[in-house]
Amino acid sequence: MVEIKSEAALAAMREAGRVVANALAAVQEAAAVGVALRELDEAARAVLSKAGASSPFLGYRPSFAPTPFPAVICASVNDAVVHGIPDDYRLRDGDLVSIDCGAELDGWTGDAAVSFVVGTAAPADLELIGTARRALEAGIAAAVVGGRIGDISHAVGTVARAARCGMPADMGGHGIGRRMHEEPDVPNSGRRGRGYPLRPGLVLAIEPMLMAGGRNAYVVDPDGWTLRSADGSRAAHVEHTVAITEEGPRILTLP
Repeated sequence: MVEIKSEAALAAMREAGRVVANALAAVQEAAAVGVALRELDEAARAVLSKAGASSPFLGYRPSFAPTPFPAVICASVNDAVVHGIPDDYRLRDGDLVSIDCGAELDGWTGDAAVSFVVGTAAPADLELIGTARRALEAGIAAAVVGGRIGDISHAVGTVARAARCGMPADMGGHGIGRRMHEEPDVPNSGRRGRGYPLRPGLVLAIEPMLMAGGRNAYVVDPDGWTLRSADGSRAAHVEHTVAITEEGPRILTLP
């Protein structure tokens, strides 16, 4: 069932989104050569705790997962696309890092992701991250009243395909509100004019996941969570929580 949010609900989700933005900023500030992924998770936990928020990631266990997720962020490095578990891996110069974070505050949820390079960045990695950001911007621009989910999907996919990037075929964005994952699904590729109608008060997590190698195939690590590009190519993941409003798309996960 799709829930349409009131203005009061959108205001509450904006506060949860602000916590997510602050947590992602803290993680990026903490990320440096030699820092363990587990330490990045600790930085995000501190922000959530100070805000009185909880994590929708911690303990989350969808049907595909062998174990509950053990952290408040997903930390995916280099060829890892999404769902990486923060562990004792220490960041190296040139690592491409994607961080996904959520926060639940007063019964409402926010969800966002960023990709960045630690230390010296390879031009190809910066180009991949830039493409992912442009795909996200295109998806957000298509999130307008009177459109459909397929318009967002088509916008994201068009940018990715133009750059010859691959995308995990069965991964994408989602509705969000009282829970992190709600209906409807928001694929990263689709046809204009198809899918659920975009109405005022609908809130979506739009999240391009791009793989530089151009293939859509991925493999799953033995941990049952981490998705990696099947060809070993680099990956980037960016995301915002976005509300559909009469005035246009409203990003709820900005600082």
